[in-house]
Parts: sequence; C-alpha cells; structure tokens
Amino acid sequence: MARVSSGGAASSSMASTLKAYSIPLIMFLAAMFFQILVIPNSFPPNHYDVLGIKRYSTVEEVAQAYEKFSSKWNSGTEVPETNNFLKIRYAFELLTDPLWKRDYDIFFIDEQISAFENVKKQYSGVSFSGINLPLLNAASSDPGDYAFNVITSNDFHSVLEKTEPLLIQIYSFGSNSSRQFFNSWKRIVGCSFRIFLNLLTDGATLLEGVANTGMVELGDARLATYLAEKKPTGQPFFRNGLPSLVAFPPGCRTSDCLVRYEGELSVDAVTDWFATAILNLPRIPYYSKESLHLKGQGFLAKSSPWKVKVIVFSRTGQRATPFLRQAAKNYWAHASLAFILWQEEDSSFWWNTFEVESAPAIVFLKDPGVKPVVYHGFFNNSWFLNVMEQNKQQELPQLRSVTSMELGCDARGYSRAGYDTMTWYCVILAGRQSLELNKMREMVQEILSNAGELNGADYQQPSEPSAIARKDKRLTFTWLDGEAQKQYCFFYIHSEDSYDTCGPRRDVVDVPQLFIVRYKRNATLDNLKVERRPKGIWNPFQEEDVDPASQLVARYNGSGEIPEIIKWISQIIKDGDSRDLPFFRTKTPQLVPEDGDPIWSKGAESILHSSKGLKRRIRSIIIGIYDHLGDPRIGPMLLLGSLMSFASIWLKRSQATTHQSQSDQPSQPSNMVEDQKTKRNRRKTVSSQDRHQPTSITDMEPKDAYQMPLSDSDSD
Repeated sequence: MARVSSGGAASSSMASTLKAYSIPLIMFLAAMFFQILVIPNSFPPNHYDVLGIKRYSTVEEVAQAYEKFSSKWNSGTEVPETNNFLKIRYAFELLTDPLWKRDYDIFFIDEQISAFENVKKQYSGVSFSGINLPLLNAASSDPGDYAFNVITSNDFHSVLEKTEPLLIQIYSFGSNSSRQFFNSWKRIVGCSFRIFLNLLTDGATLLEGVANTGMVELGDARLATYLAEKKPTGQPFFRNGLPSLVAFPPGCRTSDCLVRYEGELSVDAVTDWFATAILNLPRIPYYSKESLHLKGQGFLAKSSPWKVKVIVFSRTGQRATPFLRQAAKNYWAHASLAFILWQEEDSSFWWNTFEVESAPAIVFLKDPGVKPVVYHGFFNNSWFLNVMEQNKQQELPQLRSVTSMELGCDARGYSRAGYDTMTWYCVILAGRQSLELNKMREMVQEILSNAGELNGADYQQPSEPSAIARKDKRLTFTWLDGEAQKQYCFFYIHSEDSYDTCGPRRDVVDVPQLFIVRYKRNATLDNLKVERRPKGIWNPFQEEDVDPASQLVARYNGSGEIPEIIKWISQIIKDGDSRDLPFFRTKTPQLVPEDGDPIWSKGAESILHSSKGLKRRIRSIIIGIYDHLGDPRIGPMLLLGSLMSFASIWLKRSQATTHQSQSDQPSQPSNMVEDQKTKRNRRKTVSSQDRHQPTSITDMEPKDAYQMPLSDSDSD
C-alpha cells in the first residue's frame, strides 16, 4: 500500500509541475516551430545564395560567380543536376539584367518565376547540355512607348494637393505584366476614348472630369517606396506584383488613407472599383425588355413620375463609365438612368416601342403621351452633358422644391426673365396622380407645342399677351402633385371641392384644376431693410416673415377647349399688367421634398464609408497578422519569453518550498509565544501613555530635564 501511495504522489507532483510550466513550454515549442518551419519558408534562399555570393553584389560579381560554375561544367570536373543548373542559370540571367536586378534588390520583385517554372517542366529529365539558352527573354522596348503622365518625387506633392481623387499606376520598364496592362491603362485614362469603349478624337477618357491619373516608375525609388506596402522588417514590397494600382480618395493627402486595388486588371473591373469604392458613385443597372416594363417593379414603374427616364442602349454590356455614373448622381433630382443590352432579335420591339434603330443610342422619356427623344451614335462626355441639360425637364415640368426657383414659380424668388422683371405669371395644373391628370397634362402640352395658337400668326411678332409673356420668359407652365404637396395645394385652391384635387384620395373622384398665380415685387420694399427683433413675451403678435413678392390667384372654371384657355390666360396677364391690383403679401407653405435622399447622400455616405472602413480595418488586421508570421524576430522573442517565464516560475516555486520547510520545524509552546506578545504590547501601551502624561516632581528625573552647562564664575 505504501508503494501505491508513493507512486500516486509522484504522478501528482509531475502533473502539477507540468501544469505550472505549461506556458513557458508552449512558448518554447512555438519558438522552435517558427525557427524550424515558418522562417525558412518565409525567407527562402535568394538568387545570390544560389550563386554563392553576398546580397546586393554587382553585375560584374554575379558574372564572375557564374563563370566559376561554368568553367567546372565545361572542363568536365563537375556535372550539375538539371534542377541545380536551371537555378544557377536563372539567377545569373535575372541578376545581370539591370532592370530586373533593380526591382529584385529593392522590392524583391521576381515576376519571371512563372517562366522559370515552365522551363523546369519543359526540361525535366533532360541533361544540362541539352537545354537551350537563354532561359528568359528580356523584353526590349522604348520606355516612352508606354509611359505618359509620369509623376516624380518632385511634383508628387503638387499633384496630391489637387481636390480631385488620384489614381496611380506603379510600373517598371522591366516588367512584362506592366507592358501587357498598358493597353488597358490607355483605355482607362491615357488616350481618346468613347463612352462605349471606342476610340474617338476628342481626347475624352473614362475618368475625364472625375479624377486625376498618373504613373510612377520603380526607378523613382523614393516615391515608389512611399507608395509600397511595408513588411514588419521595413522591407517595401508590392503584394500582388506589378503593375500596382493605388488611389487617393477625395481629401486624402497621405499614404495612410490610400486604397490599393487587388482585383482583376481589366478595364471594366478597374473603372468599376474606382467609381464605387473611391468616388462612391451609384451603379446603373442593366434591364431587359421584360424587367423594363415589369408591372409595379420595372424601371419605368419604380422611377418617380416627375423624373425624365434616360435609357442607354449598349452593344458591349460593360458597366457604365464613372462619368455617366457621376452624371446620374448630379441629375438625380431630374432623371433616372438605365442600361439596355442591345440584341438583334429584339430590334423590332425597340423600334416599335422607342423608335430605336440600333445601338449605341440614348432615349429620353418625358411626359405621358410625349414622343421619346432618341439620339443614335457614339458620343463624348461634353456632348452628353449638353444633351442631359437640354432634356432634364419634362415638357410640362413638375413644380417641386428643387424646381420652383428655376421655373419662377416661387414668391421668394424672381422671374425667369431676371431680377429686373417685377411682374410674372405661373400657370399651375394641380391634381392627384390619375388618368384625368394625365389627360389635362397632355392638353397643356398641346398648348405649349402649338406655337401658332399660343403665339399668334407670327412667333417673332406675337399678338396675344400670353404669347408675349411666354416669349419674354414671364410666363411658365407647370403641374403640381396635389397629394404629395397637399398644404401647398390647399393654400391656392381653398374651396368646397378642393378635396377632389388636393390631399389623399377620399373617393374615386379626381378633378384636376388649372389656376394662374401673378407674382409682383415692389422695388422699394426690396431695398428697404426691416429690422426684426426676436419674439418674446411682450411681442407675441409680431408679424411673421412674409414672402417678398405679392401673389394673386385666379382659377379657371371654363371649358376644356384650348382656345378658351389661351384666351383666359391672356386676359389675366393683360389685367395683371395694366390694372392697379392690390399688393398682398403672405407666407407660402414650403414645398415638401418628394424624393428621398439617394443612397449616396451625405448621411448614407458616412454609413457606407464607416462600413467600408470597418471591413478595411478587419482585412488589414488579418493581413498584418499574416505578414508578422514571417517576422524573423518572433522566434527569438518567443524563446526569450519562454526562458524568462520558466525562470520566474522556478523562482516562485523554490521560495514556496523554502517557506514550507521552515513551517514544518518544531515551534515554541503557544503559551510562551502569547506571553511574549502580551509583554510586547504592554510595553508599547505604557510608552505611549508616558509620552502624553506631564512630568512630576516625584520623578527621579523629569522627562524634559537636561543638564545646564556651568559658566566660568560658577565653576570657581
């Protein structure tokens, strides 16, 4: 039984020892793992080691080292294995090319390794004498053939100071991959370009008007190192080789916030990444003929009724260029854009629907019943902007918060004729979205398009007051959504039947109404500055701010005949210009913004940027951990940490054993210890009491007494 108990105690002691030293043991094993497995894989023998020379040796030293091997092979004293011969020959060819050697020495770029692997497969099992030399074909070309808009260290800061985002390609004259990507780079930024990737002679590019671009060659080591990634050891490198694309988003002025492209090096992929991740521009989706007209969910159904629908027909199927996406963002309040992939089997359908003959083409769909506006052929950026500006409004534009000032239908603004015009008019058709409203809109559009009836026999010399006012830009026609703008609608149509026109639909009755507003400004009141004090308890009835222009409203109650409407409008304008009507000013309700903020608005943009930033940070942490796994300092640090941990644990356990052995020795009786403690405490108490008691004459020697020194007279 004693033996069993002693064995159990020994095993328990061993288990406790292992548990105590588990952390330093794990750290020691991790250090050995790093030193034996991880570090050799992270730092394989370089090409200088293959030749048996030191790192960064000159081209002459590389050639001399290779000559030593070659003399042995030629003399027959040594017959190399095919694999060793290929490694030595590859190192020689790589390190004797000045551009390849420069890229390898500074950035450890060895993009010829794929060609070397193919050579190894090709000559597997073949004697070294049967290998065709050279192994690598050095690409010889004029650097000026594929380098333009090159940025150097001297002008980099001036380029970075510009407000536009910046896209930079980092390349090397000795890189075959950079040379192959050059044609794609030209199509992105470098040469004449059409919207649909067809060359044009106007100098337009995919990123024209939205970003600055440039190229940096590895020969500018200072700038290339600044743009490169850094290993934990400080070694600059390019994770995905060359060419490498980096972008500085708007407002970014340092390398800490630059974004690196890591996708496929194609025109479509690069431009989509830059437009989406850097410029935060919306994508323009493609639709088929079914999804375009899908009831309730198609593009035409989902687009707001007051917006112009812009449909772009493309033959390529590639994504919209950043410029088109920027235009879609700028004209968000006026138009919605969609793409259609042109297919010949659907040509008859598109002709019957929009009168589109072939692609590329652009179609503008405006008001109901209005013929689509179609443009065929290729186009450039400036032409597209002009066309968008001309067609951004419907034939009968809607009165909204973003268009009221532009249309001249706002008492806080001015006429379209300019600031000097004091009297102007706005004809408004109000009603809920319905067939009746669409019919009335078509009727008003017919009035606008029928220049003969509205302007008289001669447009240059109009006779009707309405025609004169329209020619002078003092008369505007528009329509109002009575349900969305119910307060504004009730403000102008305040009658018993106003609920048939304004506000939510109560029954099946929808009655659109036509009215005209005369705006008049008073130059004297405009120039007069009225001092307004903040409201308080003593002036609660102070008049609120009113609109600077007076308003008089007249409703049309006649027939639906166009001549009658024109006559009524002309009479209103004649009376408004000639008669001395009351000058009545009031506060007009604000127009409600009818379109929600798009996904790229400021609020959503901040959310998107924060989410992108979070993903980017998580990804950078993962990449950082991966990069640090190859740090040669980790193994020695783990080994040092394990030794220090082992020493500290051993010291603590030794001290604990010493205290335990001392406690096991026989001690004095407890009563003697207690007596000693009692006496010690009594002495402390008495001494503390004596310290606070006054001296007495019965004391043998008072506490505060001292010996007075004797003078000379006393001593005598």
